[in-house]
Amino acid sequence: MTKSYTFSADKIESELSSFATKGITEFTLQDEATLCHKGKLLKFLNSFAQKCPDVFLTLPVNADVLDIDVCRACSELYCTIEIQLDGTSKNGVFLFDKKFFARRTETLNNMGLVFGFTMTFAQKEGDSVKLFRDRLDFALSRYPNHIDFPQIESLFGKDAAPPPKPSRTFSTQDILMIKETAYACQVFYTYGRAVTWFLAVLKTLKMSAAKFFQDFSEWQKMNSCSLDSSWKAAEAPHEEIEKMQLMFLKFKLDEKNKLPLFSAISDIVRLNGAFSRFYGEGKECELDLDYNPADILSGESQNIASFAENVTMEKCRVRVFGDENGADYTILR
Repeated sequence: MTKSYTFSADKIESELSSFATKGITEFTLQDEATLCHKGKLLKFLNSFAQKCPDVFLTLPVNADVLDIDVCRACSELYCTIEIQLDGTSKNGVFLFDKKFFARRTETLNNMGLVFGFTMTFAQKEGDSVKLFRDRLDFALSRYPNHIDFPQIESLFGKDAAPPPKPSRTFSTQDILMIKETAYACQVFYTYGRAVTWFLAVLKTLKMSAAKFFQDFSEWQKMNSCSLDSSWKAAEAPHEEIEKMQLMFLKFKLDEKNKLPLFSAISDIVRLNGAFSRFYGEGKECELDLDYNPADILSGESQNIASFAENVTMEKCRVRVFGDENGADYTILR
């Protein structure tokens, strides 16, 4: 049974040493005074590294605090960084600084840090469908581990978020459409654990992320797994979502006369999915593949058309397994 603990802001650091005895394995820092102040945050991160280095830490921060010193401190921890991807309104115009977020996330990626984005829509004056789609396309281009939409989560009784507001630039119908697109992104990318291969698939399909998820939301409606259906992605096993991913990808490849690429894409999705399930749930499995796993996991697979044309098929059965030191595979036949 999972236990929940709440610590007052002025006692967090003094309580860190007790995490092991309390059986705490995950911790989210929610003290705004610490999260928004570089000096206080660095002090906390250093203490966390010393007193509970094996606890998984979640840091919901604004990007402006993520300078090189904070990133270095995070690189010493078992953690994920949650970044609010948002803009500002000025004189009724919504402004989003792509260059600023690009610089910050480049540092995170260069240091191998895990991070995700939190995104909202129709919350600030001047925001629009086009601007949200632009933000979504940008967000996916930065290789986030996941993207969360608190306005969608709140529909399922989770942490409340300010609801989207109809305006002169964001109609009620627009809001409904973007809710569905955001949910499609959450299902396919976040719950589907697609970070390692998603951009390669977009390049193959010659689609933007926003258009891809809009199309997937329409597919969800036709298959009774949309936002307003009784199906709940957060409760579904990853294998179920992976099957949905493959069905939709096959549909899109057929639509674009690229169905011969499906075998390569299927192997890429399924092998990466098997590794993610080992890391996430400790599940081992066996897969029948059309390509050698060493080729699938190589950089060549990032260009799927070239991969399918130049890499020789080697049908094999592969077992994905591991231990506390990580995951691996072996070819059974």
